[in-house]
Amino acid sequence: MRPPRGVPFLAAVLMAAALTGPAPAAAAGADDGPCARQEHVRVPGAAFQRSACLADLTTTGLAGTPYTDTADQAGLTARATRTPSGVPGVQIDGYFPDSSRFNTTHGWRHDAQFVIRLPDRWNGGLVVTGAPGTRKQYATDKAISDQVLARGYAYAATDKGNNGVDFYHDGSRPGDAVAEWNARTTQLTRAARQTVARHYGHAPRRTYITGVSNGGYLTRWQLENHPELYDGGVDWEGALWTAVGPNLLTSLPTTVARTFGTARDEDLYAVGFARGSEFLWDYHEKAYWGLTQKIYRAEFDPAYDAGCPGPSAGTTPEQILAPCPADAAYDYASRPASVHRAVARVALTGRVARPLITLHGDLDALLPKAADSDVYARMVEANGRGALHRYYTIEGGTHVDGLYDSYPDRLRPILPCYRSAFDALTAWVERGVRPPADRTVGRPADGDVVDSCALDGGAVSGR
Repeated sequence: MRPPRGVPFLAAVLMAAALTGPAPAAAAGADDGPCARQEHVRVPGAAFQRSACLADLTTTGLAGTPYTDTADQAGLTARATRTPSGVPGVQIDGYFPDSSRFNTTHGWRHDAQFVIRLPDRWNGGLVVTGAPGTRKQYATDKAISDQVLARGYAYAATDKGNNGVDFYHDGSRPGDAVAEWNARTTQLTRAARQTVARHYGHAPRRTYITGVSNGGYLTRWQLENHPELYDGGVDWEGALWTAVGPNLLTSLPTTVARTFGTARDEDLYAVGFARGSEFLWDYHEKAYWGLTQKIYRAEFDPAYDAGCPGPSAGTTPEQILAPCPADAAYDYASRPASVHRAVARVALTGRVARPLITLHGDLDALLPKAADSDVYARMVEANGRGALHRYYTIEGGTHVDGLYDSYPDRLRPILPCYRSAFDALTAWVERGVRPPADRTVGRPADGDVVDSCALDGGAVSGR
């Protein structure tokens, strides 16, 4: 099967993010039980908030309402993914003070937006995440929120303080926009913990951090820099930023060079792309590589080829997805020390101080694991933190699960393995049950790959 024709789903998401947003929220209510307290629970530090008592906090109940944004979730999960439903509770939408205005959700035109969900049947825990890619606060509702809410966790998500393809304009110096992602995640975690305490009458007994892609990066960074806030985390293909490399700016220029005919397949293998992932390259060339390189290079190295991307990364799908020709020759190692200092401001160290489980697909064609999670696992080990880390390579996994629908014979969704990993993390933290050793989780020859994954079964290798 082939990827969908026409504009890639990423482009559709980008345009939806740039041009539209859910309709303004309207409160729905009840006068008894937890809902009676909803208007009295204030989110500390919020400049604005709005509460609603809802019959179902999951995407099953929220789809088509102002309380989620299914367009911003496009491509992150396989179509056949089963999700739970029937989780009543309170949802709080709002934003913290911020000067940037990329996020138009609810018509607010205000960044640092967040969502906090408080299920009626609470298990005493809290799960915090930040948006993947340049998406917004509802992006992982189906991938993460639905399942943890069904397990009884409160849930909080942030738009990271800036979003969309022009996010790199936020801040006054290189690296400011990404640095804000970390600060906003910390801010929301502290505020959500207090909000949970005010709503339920006591602080959460456990707080977990988790995320996909850039959300996985946030998970790593938080467990390195603010372990006092969390009990553990699950990192789903987190982006790796290191000042000396590897990072996105050391692998993606080669992909742009391929676009312009100056790089061969062997060059992509040399920077970490996996043999066997070639069938995904044409799609990623159209939907991800050029866009990702130009906007992150603009964030950390705006002086390079100042004419591209210019005032904006684009306003049409064609403009947004078009690569900058000069990025084909971009050489991060030779760039000025100021560029490396900008990346160093947000760099990871591997010094995690709480239990962390990392998942990465062996066919990831955006963040190849050889230049990302393989490296991060070695960083954790080199810092003497290996006992706190588990690393599972998912055979047949790629960066977004939506591509499984185009290649069901070659790919498997990572989401079911993520759900298993989250259960393994909570058992590790709460009951002292150690997860399986690092391994590659094999793609089963048959059975339900969309909704099941055993981390201790189907392994083709281990260490």
